[in-house]
Amino acid sequence: FLQMGKVCAIFGGSRGIGKAVAELLAQKGCHLAIIGRNLEVAQTTAQSLGAGHLAIKCDVSSEQEVQNAFEEMQRNLGPINYLVNAAGINRDGLLLRMKTEDMVAQIHTNLLGTMFTCKAAVKSMIQQQGGAIVNIGSVVGLKGNSGQSVYSATKAGLVGFSRSLAKEVAKKQIRVNVVAPGFIHTEMTAHLEEDQLKQAILLGRFGEPREVAQAVVFLLESPYVTGSILVVDGGLHLM
Repeated sequence: FLQMGKVCAIFGGSRGIGKAVAELLAQKGCHLAIIGRNLEVAQTTAQSLGAGHLAIKCDVSSEQEVQNAFEEMQRNLGPINYLVNAAGINRDGLLLRMKTEDMVAQIHTNLLGTMFTCKAAVKSMIQQQGGAIVNIGSVVGLKGNSGQSVYSATKAGLVGFSRSLAKEVAKKQIRVNVVAPGFIHTEMTAHLEEDQLKQAILLGRFGEPREVAQAVVFLLESPYVTGSILVVDGGLHLM
């Protein structure tokens, strides 16, 4: 279970869902590494959580930057116990109009980036004789969405990746799970027509980052759950 002093790396931890996860884990006494592409934003988030937390600049699409981030965490916080992958981008548009570089960027950040961070974290967790990883997917990765074919593919890819990784590392007492949020109030969804979309959600509203964070922390804390996908979408997938 989450013990005081556990070290948790949160990629995409400076805002949105990642930031909400950081706030919840800080309350539980974890030492956090808040990792984002913008160092100033990451520092602001880390400082708001209190003393003993680390801010790191990292673009997850670069394996070298990911390795550097883990070395910095190891030096300053110690070995990693928990990893949360909340770094993600979306470039919505119909496939026929999608620029190749926008397709590649989403795949590199959302899918390859998570693979890089998991690879680095598993090395550290094997030495710890255990750990837990939660990857943030999307309900769109499960049901699809017009105008989000590439984003959806990256998030569906996370499910296959996480289930396979869960099988690879279970003997080392490392658990891997996915949270699949629906429409959540973050910068990523700020441009959406909320009133229209709410009609497709059973609970009739967008979710809050903290509501997703509770699910993430639940999976980090649950010693008998691995290879699982927890949908947090207000019932959107049923509609």
